[in-house]
Amino acid sequence: MALNGIDRVTFGVPDLGEAKRFLDDWGLTPLAATPGGLQYETRDGSEVVVRPIDDPALPPPIEPGGTVREVVWGAKSAAELDAALAGLGADRPGKADADGILRMRDPTGLGIGFRVSHRRPLSEPPTPVNGPGSPHRVDRRSPVYDRAHPAKIGHIVLFVDDLAKSRVFYERLGFVLSDEYPGHGAFMRCRTPGDHHNLFMLNRPGKSGLNHVAFTVADIHEVIGGGIAMSKKGWKTEIGPGRHPISSAYFWYFHNPLSAPLEYYADEDYCTAAWKPGQFERSPELFAEWAIAGGIDGTSRRQVRGTDDSGRGKP
Repeated sequence: MALNGIDRVTFGVPDLGEAKRFLDDWGLTPLAATPGGLQYETRDGSEVVVRPIDDPALPPPIEPGGTVREVVWGAKSAAELDAALAGLGADRPGKADADGILRMRDPTGLGIGFRVSHRRPLSEPPTPVNGPGSPHRVDRRSPVYDRAHPAKIGHIVLFVDDLAKSRVFYERLGFVLSDEYPGHGAFMRCRTPGDHHNLFMLNRPGKSGLNHVAFTVADIHEVIGGGIAMSKKGWKTEIGPGRHPISSAYFWYFHNPLSAPLEYYADEDYCTAAWKPGQFERSPELFAEWAIAGGIDGTSRRQVRGTDDSGRGKP
């Protein structure tokens, strides 16, 4: 029994109007828009909540400016939620708030919560791939997407000021290591079998913060189609498209008015108890097997001229 993923992410932002424009383009389903905030959902019901940066109801920020203020983790049932929280012992949160969320703060100071999941089951067959002498997609073309519609909030990546302390905290919640940069970073999943990571933590002493939030899409075709659509609407690429050697996923990161970059990604590794965690040196080539700096222009469908100033993968 364990947690089953991210149920909700809440952002505090300086400009609700710009946040709404971005999230509408990003492909989420709008649920509410008021002067006090925004609410969206992915196709499986994962929630994105946006509030004004100075909303007193938000947990305190872990860094200046717009950023994630709370991550809510879900469990499939009350019994599984209780089993996960039991690992915290006397440190577990007490009574749930009126919205049914048990709240606390993690070792970085980030607001986190727990609830019985609101997400809906979502199971879709992937686009078949043809190989030499092994055709799986017969008499049909691969799809071309005119925009993305993210399936779920797949993972969050944090800068933490004490990696060892944060890792122990999440292990007490049932997270397990998938891969690591020893002493520098830990890819962790909250359920086995499960996606390669729901949480990735990078050590940055004295300066906790958000690295990015990632949204799962169907396949590489939706990564490309969604990314080109965002470029066509004028949103700037941070880096991508590309492919991660660790986790195997295809990616595309975008600057945005909510926080650090948001990511489309697809086709990550899926880990059972037989998965053996690897140890890797943090380096550019292990961040990306390949990547396009500047992204792809939405009109010409060619690479935008640019240099990689993202800093991703650099020691």
